[in-house]
Amino acid sequence: MRKIALLTVLALGIISAHAQTPQKIGYADPVYILSQMPQTKEVETELKSTQTQLKNQIDAKAQEFQKKLKDYQDNVNTMIDAVRVNTERELTQLQQNLEALQQDAQASIQNKEATLMKPLYEKIGNALKDVAVENGYEMILSARIGGLDVVLYGDEKIDVSDLVLKKMGITPKPAANNTPQQNPPKQ
Repeated sequence: MRKIALLTVLALGIISAHAQTPQKIGYADPVYILSQMPQTKEVETELKSTQTQLKNQIDAKAQEFQKKLKDYQDNVNTMIDAVRVNTERELTQLQQNLEALQQDAQASIQNKEATLMKPLYEKIGNALKDVAVENGYEMILSARIGGLDVVLYGDEKIDVSDLVLKKMGITPKPAANNTPQQNPPKQ
């Protein structure tokens, strides 16, 4: 929340400082732009495949643990102490390995997502820069940061999202509510 407030204050300060000269300011919706990029579907497919593979590995380890745990529970009363202690140690180790595998899988998915998305973000950034330069924009704001609207109202004429898509060679498809709108007045 502080970042949004800081960005808003910073943007307003810059705008105020240059109020004497007319400036061309626009905004873009990165979520909308990403949703229109065919590469996003490829990234999602690859991530889903990786998630499925990791889930299968985790499920196999979990089944192994559950089988050994059930066997232990069924036979604990008939085990000699040395076997019982050894089995408990083995179960503890299996449980720790399973938890570590789950954490590693989560980190692996996050790293893979970051790696796969980086070229898309760079492509959007380059296209944004090109659109800004070619169309004389001094500033282009993000319509959203972290899922929150930053531009609470913006004339659709200054939304450069479709220009960015066209710059990347993508024909924009209609999207439901792809631009921030002014909130209706409260009565």
